Amino acid sequence: QPVERIDILPAAERGYLLEELNRTEAAYPSERCIHELFEAQVRRAPEAVALVHENERLSYGELNARANRLAHHLIALGVRPDQPVGICVERSAAMVVGLLAILKAGGAYLPLDPAYPSARLRQVLGDA
Repeated sequence: QPVERIDILPAAERGYLLEELNRTEAAYPSERCIHELFEAQVRRAPEAVALVHENERLSYGELNARANRLAHHLIALGVRPDQPVGICVERSAAMVVGLLAILKAGGAYLPLDPAYPSARLRQVLGDA
C-alpha cells in the first residue's frame, strides 16, 4: 500500500489540522489598496516585526520608510499611475520594499523572475 494512503491521524484530528487551522478568511476593507492597508498597520504597530528574511528583520516602520524613499525616487524618475514598473530580484526584503514602493508611487507591479532567460524577460517587458 502506498504510504500516502495510510491513515496515520484520526479523521477528527486530520480535519482539524488540514481544514480548521487553514481557515484564514478575514474581512477587510476591499475598497482600500494594499499599500494603504499596510500603512494603517504601520500606524498601529510601527515597531512590530513586519518582515523576516534569513538574518534580516524589518519593523513596519523601517519597511515603510524604505518603501517611501524608493517610491519618491520612482516618482522622480517619472513613474505615473498605472504605469508598469518591473522588478527583477530574488525573494528578499528588497523585493518587498520594491513592491510596496511601486504601489505607493502609483505604478503597476510587474514581477520579473531573475531565473528567466533574458529573451523571456525582454518579451515580458515588451508585452507590458
